[in-house]
Amino acid sequence: MAYKVRFVNYPRQYQQLKQEFDAVFEEIMSGGDFILRRHLEAFEKNIAAYVGTKHAIGVNTGTDALYLSAHALGFGPGDEVITVAHTFVATVGAIVQCGATPILVDVRDDFNIDVDQIEAAITPRTRGIIPVHLNGHACEMDKIMEIAQKYNLKVIEDAAQALGASFRGKRCGSFGDTAIFSFYPAKMLGTAGDGGMVCTNDDDLARKLRAFRDNGRVESVEVIECFGWCSRLDNLHAALLNMKFRYFDKWVKRRREIARLYDEGLAGIDGLTPHPRSNGDYFDVYQNYVIRCKERDDLVAHLRSSGVEVLISWPKPLHKQKALGLSHFNLPMTERISAEVVSLPMYPELTDEEVKFVIETVKKFFV
Repeated sequence: MAYKVRFVNYPRQYQQLKQEFDAVFEEIMSGGDFILRRHLEAFEKNIAAYVGTKHAIGVNTGTDALYLSAHALGFGPGDEVITVAHTFVATVGAIVQCGATPILVDVRDDFNIDVDQIEAAITPRTRGIIPVHLNGHACEMDKIMEIAQKYNLKVIEDAAQALGASFRGKRCGSFGDTAIFSFYPAKMLGTAGDGGMVCTNDDDLARKLRAFRDNGRVESVEVIECFGWCSRLDNLHAALLNMKFRYFDKWVKRRREIARLYDEGLAGIDGLTPHPRSNGDYFDVYQNYVIRCKERDDLVAHLRSSGVEVLISWPKPLHKQKALGLSHFNLPMTERISAEVVSLPMYPELTDEEVKFVIETVKKFFV
């Protein structure tokens, strides 16, 4: 159907920046700069400086960023890695694909890992933790890093939804041994396809990750340092992302303005649980704006039939996906959230009038 308010409107952004998009495409195509060229190097340097790490390594996808991080940190058969079920399947998949065992703990009502449950899940086989900064909201990284240091655990930050977010003044992606970002089109900084990045402060890990992404090669195509994968961030995508990155802080500011409008417009509605509000320790970037409702499916049907495109992430948590073999975990908050959550339209090109229409449409459901 033709929605009055789209969940994401890709053509609108392209039309606003058409000349710059087209100029990047012309430059790359006319110069033949496709693989591991200066545009990728420039983008990596910009992301590393922004996040606050020594290195940023561009890879094919956010999923690959997770997989390569897990391999680089040495996770393997017999190891256990702690994470959550309220996340995209790739988070847990990275653990399984390297032969380790995922150990799932529940989340809090801010959708992030319940740090008070982590220590109880640690065994002599535990090797790492993958906290997920969901919806552009940081996890309690000070407590997570304290636990990791206490038990000698490695930390991969899944910051796929949290570029620019921070906890107590420190950017997401700068806490762990590695951190990953996604440049999937719907992300705050998205390309025209897939893309990902791994950030780290560890020189040895950075070299290993660069080798992994290019079939074991780092400085010379003639010297192979290890077996690896073909997982490079394409130079065209890097150039597009680097162009868009000039607008990123402006876009974050606009997302926060839209979130404020939603906060004010949806306040005090009986039967609706609003998007979690953060205290001064957090700087949220609002990859998603999420609300909760016990009659979620009816609310979604109402919104869609009224012209508002919304998304459910995720209606069935990972431990309830039979094919994954994770049903032995007891995660009541995860299950409750999955039954109630819905994401409203949230992107910088959204107009105030469209936000108002979404708010009024939500309110009509509760009248």
